[in-house]
Amino acid sequence: MNYAPSPWAVVIFLAFVSLVLGISFHFARKTRTASGYFAAGGQIHWAVNGIAFAGDYLSAASFLGICGMIAVAGYDGFLYSIGYLAGWVVALFVIAEPMKKLGRYTFADALDKKFNSRGIQLAAGISTLIVSIFYLIPQMVGAGALVTPLLGLPNWSGVVLVGVVVIVIVTTAGMTSTTYVQFLKGGLLVVFSLVLVFLVLSRGITTKPDQGGEVPFHEYVTLKATNVSDGAVTLEDASYQVVEDFRLSGGALHLVLLRKDGTDTFWKVDDTAGTLSETQSIAHLSDGRVLYNGKPKEAGAFFQVGHLRDIGGETEVRVANLSLGSFIETIRDGTVIRWGKAVTTRTDGTHTIYYQVPTPGRDVLKPGLKYKVDPARGASPLERIDFLSLMLALFLGTASLPHILIRYYTVPNPASARKSTIVAIAAIGLFYILTLYMGLGAMVSGVIDLTNDNMSAPLLARSFGVTIFAIISALAFATVLGTVSGLIVASSGAVAHDLMDRFGGIRMTDAGKVRAAKTASVAVGAVAILLGILFEGMNVSFLVGWAFAVAASANLPAIVMVLFWNKTTKEGVVAGVLVGLVASMSLILLSQETYNNVYHLVGVTAPVALSNPAIVSVPLSFAALVVTTLLTARKKAAPAASVPSTPA
Repeated sequence: MNYAPSPWAVVIFLAFVSLVLGISFHFARKTRTASGYFAAGGQIHWAVNGIAFAGDYLSAASFLGICGMIAVAGYDGFLYSIGYLAGWVVALFVIAEPMKKLGRYTFADALDKKFNSRGIQLAAGISTLIVSIFYLIPQMVGAGALVTPLLGLPNWSGVVLVGVVVIVIVTTAGMTSTTYVQFLKGGLLVVFSLVLVFLVLSRGITTKPDQGGEVPFHEYVTLKATNVSDGAVTLEDASYQVVEDFRLSGGALHLVLLRKDGTDTFWKVDDTAGTLSETQSIAHLSDGRVLYNGKPKEAGAFFQVGHLRDIGGETEVRVANLSLGSFIETIRDGTVIRWGKAVTTRTDGTHTIYYQVPTPGRDVLKPGLKYKVDPARGASPLERIDFLSLMLALFLGTASLPHILIRYYTVPNPASARKSTIVAIAAIGLFYILTLYMGLGAMVSGVIDLTNDNMSAPLLARSFGVTIFAIISALAFATVLGTVSGLIVASSGAVAHDLMDRFGGIRMTDAGKVRAAKTASVAVGAVAILLGILFEGMNVSFLVGWAFAVAASANLPAIVMVLFWNKTTKEGVVAGVLVGLVASMSLILLSQETYNNVYHLVGVTAPVALSNPAIVSVPLSFAALVVTTLLTARKKAAPAASVPSTPA
């Protein structure tokens, strides 16, 4: 993997970070009140706020995670883009203007407007903290993924760097500096994503991508076998010796370990065709070493991959200067070399093996490679329900994310809130269209790092030279900065305003509330740094799906019912928030995905088969709110009905 840092990239990165810090210090002098700190004084222009919405919303999940998921799973990764964008329809038609009318600083303000309930203040404050922390994890993971190719530093240092810079941003000027950082980042991200897509289309597609030696193309070897059966694989090429023959995944995956010239390599066996295909492997040896294809990482033996094996049945083809349509058509007519993953434990340690999966381009461009939705292609009812649950979380989660909701308080009036939402939808929609081309461009340009698909977009940029790579990476880093800033402002508001001031009864002056919020910002930033290090390597878009599920379950039912059901009681709101919070988190923590990727209990059956909880937890939250409201309303009405009427 070519992750050697470039001095030019470092200069551009440092210049961008310096600009961000300069903005923060500039606005620090103007932030003295709680309104200025939490809501930028409500004086942000709607157009600026709309682009800042995009800068806040287009997080590491959007830029790094979605591009990476498209690069390895094709159209299924783009489904995240569709879900994220569709959620803004709910925000526009349901949430925007009422939120501006009801709230001051936090999500709890709007929810508690007509109740003045300490229970709502506590429940909403806790929900804001939990959702924000769930959302912070993937942002910090993305920061760690970026710092190695950009600065040549270890993963953890990127997480720490983002945490420190964001804490400085938030503790200096709060929402004002955060807004302008997000405005700058959102605008530049869309512009340079357009530039990157233009470069991808101009260069076109080749069946043997080798971008000037920057990303070396590796021609994988296929060996012909004279006999293929378990324990008895023999090859025509006598220079290879069979060391071990075994199957993984319940016998579905047949792998062989071969030795040639003293080097051991894994090969995938095609039992029907009688061939063995070269694979890539990472060996975590018992003495703690990690080998990439039998060599240390520094040797660069682990290749970036991804290409079309043929175009329209022809090999050795290059097609340049493509349009948006012909780019998709070229992939559709070819065979894409995708990669599967298997893990096996041997006496010398754990081996992660990546093997080639030739896939028709038509299949890459339709659902089914990652999420099983078509019964004709083997999708089970549970898999289809799980996918529906994910889409439900993405659709409902947008309008209930605390760091998005509080941005409505930064504009002067409800009309400005609506206008800024329309600007956000336009900018975000354009960007998500671009993710499709960036992700597919990485898929066929030989730039995918199989060990970290989050790096697909930056590595695609690197194939065009260090300058565009440096700019794209700096913007990706700024993407993390902008989103994390918004999350920490929301979290600090929940602690200082909701939990300490309103629920705890610790009456503070404006200056005292700002000091408390800044202290909370430091604490939340420290937690985010720790979790970002612990969750290293997971796809950031997948992790954000969890945050959307928790927000959709805990927050959206309460918001909708408070706005549109006049009978809603404070007890019902508390019940809805807490049931949604507990249900969604429990289902996530007990799911198979968490067992495999977080607890690393591969092979252990989890209590919950669903990976995405929203289809269960959202209805539970609504039900809890409605039932509790009806019960408490009946109890309040009963004493009034039992009072005897006064005699005439």
